[in-house]
Amino acid sequence: MPDRVASLDTPTAVRQRKQRTERLTLTHRPALDGVRAVAVLAVLLFHGGVSWLPGGWIGVDAFFVLSGYLITTLLLAEHERTGRIRLSAFWARRARRLLPALLTVVAAVLAGARWLVPPEERGALGTDALATLGYVANWRMLDRGDGYAALTAAPSLLQHTWSLALEEQFYLLWPLLVAGALAWWSARGLLGGTLVAAAVSAVAMAVLYVPDAEPARAYYGSDTRAFGLLVGCVLALLLSARRYGPGHAAPRRWSWPVPLAVATLGAALFALDDSGPLLYRGGLLGVAIAVAVVIARAEREPEGRTARVLSASPLPRLGRVSYELYLWHWPVFVCLDAERTGLTGLLLLVARCAVTLVLAELTYHLISRPVRSGRWPRPGRVLPPLTALAAVGAVAVAAVVVAAVVVTTPPAPPAKAPGTTIAAAPSTLLTRPGRPAGQLRITVFGDSVANSLAIGLPRLTGATLTNRSLIGCGIARSGPVRNASKIQDPYERCPRWDAYWAQGVRADHPDVALVVLARWELLDRRFGGRWRHIGQPVYDAYLRTELTRMIRVLTTGGARVVLATAPYNRRYERRDGSLYPEDEPARMDAWNRMLQDTARTAPDRVRIVDLGARLCPEGRFTREVGGVPVRTDGLHLSERGVREVVAPWLLPQLASAAT
Repeated sequence: MPDRVASLDTPTAVRQRKQRTERLTLTHRPALDGVRAVAVLAVLLFHGGVSWLPGGWIGVDAFFVLSGYLITTLLLAEHERTGRIRLSAFWARRARRLLPALLTVVAAVLAGARWLVPPEERGALGTDALATLGYVANWRMLDRGDGYAALTAAPSLLQHTWSLALEEQFYLLWPLLVAGALAWWSARGLLGGTLVAAAVSAVAMAVLYVPDAEPARAYYGSDTRAFGLLVGCVLALLLSARRYGPGHAAPRRWSWPVPLAVATLGAALFALDDSGPLLYRGGLLGVAIAVAVVIARAEREPEGRTARVLSASPLPRLGRVSYELYLWHWPVFVCLDAERTGLTGLLLLVARCAVTLVLAELTYHLISRPVRSGRWPRPGRVLPPLTALAAVGAVAVAAVVVAAVVVTTPPAPPAKAPGTTIAAAPSTLLTRPGRPAGQLRITVFGDSVANSLAIGLPRLTGATLTNRSLIGCGIARSGPVRNASKIQDPYERCPRWDAYWAQGVRADHPDVALVVLARWELLDRRFGGRWRHIGQPVYDAYLRTELTRMIRVLTTGGARVVLATAPYNRRYERRDGSLYPEDEPARMDAWNRMLQDTARTAPDRVRIVDLGARLCPEGRFTREVGGVPVRTDGLHLSERGVREVVAPWLLPQLASAAT
């Protein structure tokens, strides 16, 4: 039975092979460690924002192919050697290799969440951790919820574990399928079924991809990404049948498939970004096949050029800790951002990679390898190199801290709130026809930033405050937007913002309508069949039309409108530490100028309050004013900041607007 398992030949060939002494084995190959190293380096450079490597994300697909190849080869070798596959032993080996480092990183992320994650996002991170430990993180990242907070939250510190979930699902299911196929079917049938499954998976990705929409379903789905692993499985089945290994070297020159595969991978690395139809309609399948060709040549020709290149130092050393590098890199990269470090570009990338490498080496030598082998290192042998690594990490962190220090004179602390009493001076506005008798009425309109301001304002005496903000909606009502490069469709209610606001005006009879709009008008938006943004004449004209409509809606009942300028935002960062377009100060300046122009068109009905200057007193983004935290996530306002910094300054101006 063992020969039937390892062979894809006829029964005659099986009988002939019984005479052979060679058996399928999988010993340590430095070249395969080199594949791991190249793959993880590509991922690190991509997530580090290296502009000339837009396709670095394909390193994940290289891991998929290599995992499929190695696991299948191990299973076939065990079955050939023993006539069966011990599933419990296989899963135990996988657990010893994967779980210690994973638990370490998850624990570190959760422990640091108090300081690194906004309070409103910590609950989601807890669910992410459970999904990570349950190896369903790819489905969790596919849909972290459909509410505004989920859709606009910063990337999870565990977002990268989606690929580990996919591999673990493979480790659980594939041995069962292999064992069943070899017991009841044949290796040839297993090969055919695997080819069909890979093709179905690739077709599913192509079908589920929708142009100009967020491709999360096609990107994260177990079904749509399985073909990468299955391509590796096909390679293992083919090579096990042909018995290529050490001593069965092919000719030393490169045959045409290898240069073609290298060219394909080079083109993908340097030209194929992580969006677009080419990627999802055959591009990733081509990448997986190219990786398989490179692995095949390294395996068939251990002394050949491909294997020698992949075995060149320090690639095998990096490859041995590639799992730990991958685990640590994403939370480190997210935490060591430009705002915290003061670094951008190459310096930021070097600092991130240095810290990641130190953590990966420490985790591998102190946790992963001892647990896997059952042998704990002697202090005398392990302390010197680990001390050196810690020193390197300390230097990197020190460099980050020094670069981040900016000597400034602390601004004077803001005045304390003079109380919550507010009242307008006698005014015809409060006695206008149709207005119900009573105290000053203030209604807040706008988006989620307006909502964060409204809920932070103190309870008022002498005035009524009503919050009519529409979370997730601005006044631009056209097609989808790009938010931190992700495409997002508008909420169903957003195109009808004017109807909702008009309803609020009729219900509240406000004397003062405070408008705070600070996000959606600054995003790239699909308008007139093209992506446009503020600062372009066509889109500016559209925004001015919407602002005019807004003033007309809010003043229908005779209210005065107060337009609040918007502060600078820093909601997200690009991978290299730079800002996304919507957070560029130039866009916010253009929006604030547009608000001021709108106020000048109707000075008797519209006033401006410079909220932007209040929250950014030095003309740049800041999270604190006078030692008081005013921003929670780089966009929204903190309750304490509203209460202590904004309210004492804003409320008198609102009362004044009613006179």
